[in-house]
Amino acid sequence: MPILHKDMQVCISLSGRPSNLGTRFHNYLYDELGLPFLYKAFTTDDLEGAVRGIRALGLRGCSVSMPFKEAIIPLVDHLEPSAAAIASVNTVVNDDGVLTAANTDYDAVAALLRSHEVDARARVLVRGSGGMAKAVVAAFRGAGFDEVTVLARNARAGAELAATYGYAHLLDAPHVGADVLVNVTPLGMHGADSEALAFDERLIEAASTVFDVVAVPAETPLIRAARDRGIPVITGAEVIALQAALQFERYTGVRLTDDQVRRAAEFSRVEA
Repeated sequence: MPILHKDMQVCISLSGRPSNLGTRFHNYLYDELGLPFLYKAFTTDDLEGAVRGIRALGLRGCSVSMPFKEAIIPLVDHLEPSAAAIASVNTVVNDDGVLTAANTDYDAVAALLRSHEVDARARVLVRGSGGMAKAVVAAFRGAGFDEVTVLARNARAGAELAATYGYAHLLDAPHVGADVLVNVTPLGMHGADSEALAFDERLIEAASTVFDVVAVPAETPLIRAARDRGIPVITGAEVIALQAALQFERYTGVRLTDDQVRRAAEFSRVEA
């Protein structure tokens, strides 16, 4: 670890459930590239106070995770189109006290749909209606998917999200399977829901692709169930690596190579 000094720039993350993923990803690359930056993960029960601290202390940037992606919007100065279009933020950059918010989740999901060659004619079932779900559903719409259903127990949020992109909404799991299953809830995440399966086995067996946005652990119960059946998967570990690379560029001005992203992502998972 480099010797800290007064001119180092500090970036942080704010999350309901902090992990070491972002901390290790960013600090690994700061060290490798010799950049005068430091990254630290936090949680808070005072989001407004935390944002005041970003301004007051001159912190360079902030990664934003559940449950703060929407609540932080009125606390920043500017929204880039990626955040404004889906009313959800995952990245804040501080330029001399002016806070600009963006959403790199959307770009990461869109890129993964392309790289995994997910067929736009597929029937898609997305479980969840929070800030990350907005990025996911918007990315499917942007990629030309027409048959998408939002499964959400929050009737208002689910219906609004589906209607925004011209999709269907369900309160309960359908009887007919979908080609692509996408989990955008905390089910399967380390903690109280670590053993929860986001979709029942009947739906998993009918799917041709399973996508779990949960990043910790990379092998969620849903991902394991899909792999056991030989079903192609897209993992939250892939999403978090790509979105972190885009954040890194915004904070530092340095564009990472694919190899740098891969190595930093591997390092970040060692003690996640």
